[in-house]
Amino acid sequence: MYITYLLLVVTILISVKGFSDNDFKWKWMWNPYQVVHHKQWYRSFSHAFIHANWMHLIFNMYVLYGFGVALEKSMIFLYGPKGYMYFACLYVGGILFSTLLSLNQHKDNMHYNSLGASGAVMAVMFGFIMIHPSVELMFIFVPIPIKAYILGPIILIAEYFMAKRGGTGIAHDAHFAGAIFGIVFMIIVDYHLLLELPQKIGL
Repeated sequence: MYITYLLLVVTILISVKGFSDNDFKWKWMWNPYQVVHHKQWYRSFSHAFIHANWMHLIFNMYVLYGFGVALEKSMIFLYGPKGYMYFACLYVGGILFSTLLSLNQHKDNMHYNSLGASGAVMAVMFGFIMIHPSVELMFIFVPIPIKAYILGPIILIAEYFMAKRGGTGIAHDAHFAGAIFGIVFMIIVDYHLLLELPQKIGL
């Protein structure tokens, strides 16, 4: 039994409820103004369990399933039962850390909202990349296999510039922050991952 499966079930159930209940969805959204001015700190966590629509939900859950189970297996193999705890901390930390940039930038903007598990999913993806940098990955939008240690920086650079440009309707800042958290968290858990990185990628 993996935590990933529990996250998938809970997120899908809560998201589906939100599809038909806008009041419920609004109360769970990430809204920095409500957090700062009305102390609704729970939104820092709850926003990761609701999604805008089916496409948004399916894409995030597909990526979470693909990387989450593989990362959990690797963590359990490397760290024993502590692997479960590390994975849970990585996911929750990714949720919370992904809100920090928008918290500072939009704390006085009552109209800023975001939702979805993307920040946490990015933390999981980059946690996987830190353990398996030489694995070849292939996405729907990139139909050719690319080494993880090459694809990771490409994604980071793209998210950074899209966040800086804005206007996409997507919280790229949350994606970027979640990815950075995933990298830093794994190094804190096991600094050997950083020391072994050059050897793993063939340098």
